[in-house]
Amino acid sequence: MQAREASGTTGLGDGIATPHAKSAGVKAPGLAAMTIPEGIDFQSMDGNPARLFFAIAAPDGGNDEHLMILSKLATMVMDPDFKEALIKAKTKEEFLKIIDDKEDGKFKAPADSANAVQLSKEAADHIQILAVTACPTGIAHTFMAAESLEQHAKKRGISIKVETNGSGGAKNVLTAEEIAKADGIIVAADKNVAMARFDGKKVVITKVADGINKADELIDRALGGQAPVYHAKAGEGGGDAGGGGGENESVGRQIYKHLMNGVSHMLPFVIGGGILIAISFLIDGASVDLNSLPAEERSKFGNITPLAHVFNGIGGASFGFMLPVLAGFISMSIADRPGLAAGFVGGALSASNGSGFLGALLAGFVAGFLVNALKKILAVLPASLEGTKPILFYPLLGILFIGLICNFVIGPPVAGINEWLKDTLGHMDPNAKLIMGAVIGGMMAIDMGGPLNKAAYVTGVGLLADGNYYVIAAAMAGGMVPPIAIAISTIFFKSKFTENERKTAPTNIIMGLSFITEGAIPFAAGDPLHVIPACAIGSALTGALVMMFDCTLMAPHGGIFVVPTIGNPGGYLMAIAVGSIVGAVILGIIRKTRE
Repeated sequence: MQAREASGTTGLGDGIATPHAKSAGVKAPGLAAMTIPEGIDFQSMDGNPARLFFAIAAPDGGNDEHLMILSKLATMVMDPDFKEALIKAKTKEEFLKIIDDKEDGKFKAPADSANAVQLSKEAADHIQILAVTACPTGIAHTFMAAESLEQHAKKRGISIKVETNGSGGAKNVLTAEEIAKADGIIVAADKNVAMARFDGKKVVITKVADGINKADELIDRALGGQAPVYHAKAGEGGGDAGGGGGENESVGRQIYKHLMNGVSHMLPFVIGGGILIAISFLIDGASVDLNSLPAEERSKFGNITPLAHVFNGIGGASFGFMLPVLAGFISMSIADRPGLAAGFVGGALSASNGSGFLGALLAGFVAGFLVNALKKILAVLPASLEGTKPILFYPLLGILFIGLICNFVIGPPVAGINEWLKDTLGHMDPNAKLIMGAVIGGMMAIDMGGPLNKAAYVTGVGLLADGNYYVIAAAMAGGMVPPIAIAISTIFFKSKFTENERKTAPTNIIMGLSFITEGAIPFAAGDPLHVIPACAIGSALTGALVMMFDCTLMAPHGGIFVVPTIGNPGGYLMAIAVGSIVGAVILGIIRKTRE
């Protein structure tokens, strides 16, 4: 130990030291712990006395097991309350119980702990870090990123407030006074958020996944002033405009951000309307014998009985907003509020001229760039006409031009593509359908809420709007598999998971059954080389089986709760079960033992 210290101190700082060494006299690795509450000089890196010691002896020439122990200890003692509790322990039994509780997730800081958040004087005067988190669906990533940022800031004694832009709207909204006083601002978002309020402030702008996986790095950048000053665009309001990106972001990320802004606003209409329409079919299916009805009556399925007609009408009204909302908010993401009207009209025309989802998607982008072009062209008008631009010139010219483009440029070729696609899917070879189902299902598990996941889901929703109910069925089933597969694996392959990981099984099962793929993210982030392939294989198999069983889905969300509205629900549930079990077994086999 003394020879090891001579080569460089093992005092980590913050009152912690880890003297360790390899020796031929050691037959098996061992750990000794010691506390010195008043502290002694140990030449620590920060010059502070050392109060908590972990001495490690490892066999000479053996593996680096002692380094694994060091790594785990370093992670645990990042929690200041845990560290102080160890130092204050009166007996070795109490000391060991604190460690056991920490490993099992049962450790709780004393209610009167002064170390829970060691705030500086600056932190006590104002909130140092402000953050905004947002993901397209606003279900999982939004709140996981917020939790990660809050926990990392707390461990470092940094005051923080996080605004979450979830599916229920913005919560914990940042005030103008807080923004003015903040030392740093972080926007971790995959959709647009209100950004004009940050004009003139240095803002770290990144994707929501970085808020989950790179919280410390983002906090360092924000406090260190290592971010460009955000300048609000001319005419940018306080709504969902201009955010979630950065001046140097790639073209691909800008397109993804605009698309997700449209999708996030579209989903409530699609989900609510789709489920109501599916219920109308369920009501008619339980109330009438279709085989006894003439062909003309059978064509009215979903509107035959009075109750079904009511549900179908309400759901249809909601569903009818799908394409205008998609195009409108894509356009608004690009051109701010002046782009909204042109985008809505472009989406409505796409619904009427047969170009459908793909046409509306293109119309949204064209409308946004068109309105931006109008802004530049009309900039030559006198300042006295500035107030008339958003209420006269932008909507009039924007709607006129996007209408002409949709009817004569976008509409005809895209409508032809849609007809070809419907005919192709309707007469597709069964083997090709299996491949499509496998690809869609596998994509749902590759990045679990990321671009590939969203691409597969949006494709399914788009085809759903055009009358194809198979692809969305494969997408939802594939997205349900990862959390369920991981939960099953933690139950039957206990040695491959830590105690804390095993405790997540009930939560992951619930999230999987609810079609929240993001429940698998912590596992995928911690062990991507084993978790992602296993889940992707299970999801791909599920997608293929859904196609093989001819399962259909008219409700684009809801997981287990909309199974009664699914065509061939037994086959659907079997596909999910088989894929989840296969994914669980693969993960259990390829993952290394953790105990």
